[in-house]
Amino acid sequence: MVRLVNIRPSRRIAAMLGAAPLVLLVLAYLLASASRHALNPADKILPTPDAMIAAMRSLVLLPDAMTGQLLFWSDTFASLQRLGIGLAISTLSALLAGLMLGLLPAVRATLSPLVTTIAVIPPIALLPILFIALGLGETAKVALIVIGILPLMLRDIASHVEALPVEQMIKAQTLGASSWQLALRVALPQAMPRLIHAIRLSLGPAWVFLISAEAIASDVGLGYRIFLVRRYLSMDIILPYVAWIALLAIAMDWVLRQISTRGFPWAHGAR
Repeated sequence: MVRLVNIRPSRRIAAMLGAAPLVLLVLAYLLASASRHALNPADKILPTPDAMIAAMRSLVLLPDAMTGQLLFWSDTFASLQRLGIGLAISTLSALLAGLMLGLLPAVRATLSPLVTTIAVIPPIALLPILFIALGLGETAKVALIVIGILPLMLRDIASHVEALPVEQMIKAQTLGASSWQLALRVALPQAMPRLIHAIRLSLGPAWVFLISAEAIASDVGLGYRIFLVRRYLSMDIILPYVAWIALLAIAMDWVLRQISTRGFPWAHGAR
């Protein structure tokens, strides 16, 4: 008897199965859009592909009359810059602090309650405080991303390091390893795949915090543009921007997955 849990599709079949829901979603949208426009040609809620292409053409290809910039690419660069800085700070902080919390019981006893407290505070609730304390510039936006994703990344890395086999630590100390050597030679290599996994899980929340910050106080960025044009019901711009954010997030996740599988194949088991 063949059980469903034992059926493993080939790579080609898996790709087709993964694409099927996306194709069905696009087809459903096209049918709904055509139906609405048949009843009301001026409908703005579900714009046609032609309308979205026409609306995005000016943002992608034509310089803005006031700034002289290509707004779509300026928005993309600004958002990716903020997101990249926030992820870089969070990643480095999570790695360093996670190693200390996982390896050093005294540090863990001292800082774990603080990290847990910060982790349960809704980051969006801190946004007004950040803008008041740090101003409306880039610092507050990056800080929101860091505050939003760092505590969870830190707790994940710390718990992973703490759960490393005790036998490894004992053997390393028997061979004369110091605390620094334990961190660098034993814990760090095993924490790296987990760190990449934590970054992948944090991409979604990081985008949420970025869009929220840009929507409230910014003059450029993907989130800023979405909330700017919503007052005009410009779904022909909003939907392509949302799709672009999704593509960027998927590309980032794919790159991180490739780095993990190729750099640390032992952490992913037999394929």
